[in-house]
Amino acid sequence: MAIRPDALPTDTAALTEIVLALDAENEKLRVAMQTLKEMIFGKRSERLAVLVDEQLALELGDLETDATLPVPANDDAPAAKPVGKARKKARRNIGALPKHLPRCEQVLAPEATACPCCQGQLHKIGEDVSEVLDVIPAILRVLRTIRPKYGCRGCTDGVIQAKALPRLIESGMASTALVSHVVVSKFAWYLPLYRQVQILAGQGVHLDRATLAGWVKRAAWWLKSLYELQLRTIQASPRVFCDETPMPVLDPGRHRPRICQFWAHAMDDRPWGGPSPPAVAYVFADGRGTEEIAGQLTGFSGILQVDGYAAYKALARDHGGAIQLAFCLAHARRKFVEVYKTTQSPFAREVIERLQAVYAIEAEIRGSSAEQRLAARRSRTAPLMEALRTRLMATVGQLFSQSKLTEAINYALNHWDGLTLFLRDGRVEVDSNTVERSMRPIAMGRRNSLFSGSEGGAESWAILASVVNTAKLHELDPQAYLTDVLERIVSGRTRSHQLHELLAWNWKAARERTAQAAA
Repeated sequence: MAIRPDALPTDTAALTEIVLALDAENEKLRVAMQTLKEMIFGKRSERLAVLVDEQLALELGDLETDATLPVPANDDAPAAKPVGKARKKARRNIGALPKHLPRCEQVLAPEATACPCCQGQLHKIGEDVSEVLDVIPAILRVLRTIRPKYGCRGCTDGVIQAKALPRLIESGMASTALVSHVVVSKFAWYLPLYRQVQILAGQGVHLDRATLAGWVKRAAWWLKSLYELQLRTIQASPRVFCDETPMPVLDPGRHRPRICQFWAHAMDDRPWGGPSPPAVAYVFADGRGTEEIAGQLTGFSGILQVDGYAAYKALARDHGGAIQLAFCLAHARRKFVEVYKTTQSPFAREVIERLQAVYAIEAEIRGSSAEQRLAARRSRTAPLMEALRTRLMATVGQLFSQSKLTEAINYALNHWDGLTLFLRDGRVEVDSNTVERSMRPIAMGRRNSLFSGSEGGAESWAILASVVNTAKLHELDPQAYLTDVLERIVSGRTRSHQLHELLAWNWKAARERTAQAAA
């Protein structure tokens, strides 16, 4: 509503208050407009935004890859990192293909081996070898199981026949390998079922999407016990990462999907050489309130590394100190990144540079023991964080209370104890990128599939995504892993009390021991 001139107060103090209020409101509107422009036309990733010109290596993506994680490569020897260069050298294949791949040799011999001068017989003096990466497309075949019957000619009751093997889908036409292929294609490589139906049709096999959905549901049913064991193992860890993301679910009778949630629970002690292997488990829930997360973490005590969502704070309060929250420094940094991108604030840029120095120290000590990391943090990082806190407290009083920069500063100060917990415990990470990375597969699958068809489908999604993505964290072939796990469970070779053998890290260790014994 416009202000009429005759409605303006004559008091100078009142006019000053109105001007300041309007200026603060205009600033919020300008920031909101710039934010919308960035969302529509700008770069989506903070990693791609060069926020500080002289710091080309400033990687601000909250989902950036951990420096200690194994890097996929096309050769068996990792290339050395270039020194003294601002930009990272692109990883390109220069002909060194993985040694573990089978070699299929073809020899191209000359048409004649007689000397063109004297017609004498030539002898081999060397050879040139070149390698290219080849592929054999997936081949559909029919497995015929034949069970001969044997009878006795001397009596009538002497018929013998082998028992039929248990099958993943009784009376179905899909093998365990085919079901695993469908599951892995959807939950590891984000290929929706309707596209898989089209691919199968191109190979002459016409199936309905509901048929594939039934296979997926059956596979989840068989894997539910393994999934629950994996979830319990993660929650038994003294340090757990947690995050949540929306999951649309079709709701009959409504014109739009119902927004539910996927909660992710993760653990990973690799950055400091701890005992917990990398693993993630997703939990489907109707909402994202305190009740949902409290029900999932019943009996948990330890350090929970999360963002600043209120449900986690309420959970910690209700547990009377049994749960200690470690907040994510990347989330606090992101707020200053948004301010800098929209307002070019010099102070926001200063905060980003200060936090970059903290991350540089973390990159140096990553992979060290918890004691070594704690010592380095106390001597090098703690002074930086204390100086940053002093700057934040001195600046916040000089800003409008409703500005975006004030909100960013207040967020950091209000969560300071949890943001600096890594300065008091060498096992704690500086951010929650471990679980943020585990949300990528859910986001990719959700973008391709749009929604889950039902709550049961969402629960199957959580089960299968947990098993498959944990296998990927251990650099396993998810197809081979899932096929073997399902065959062991369905056949009864692995009993319920032996399910721990099928957890991805134990399965991988057993395979490595077998390979070493055979070598």
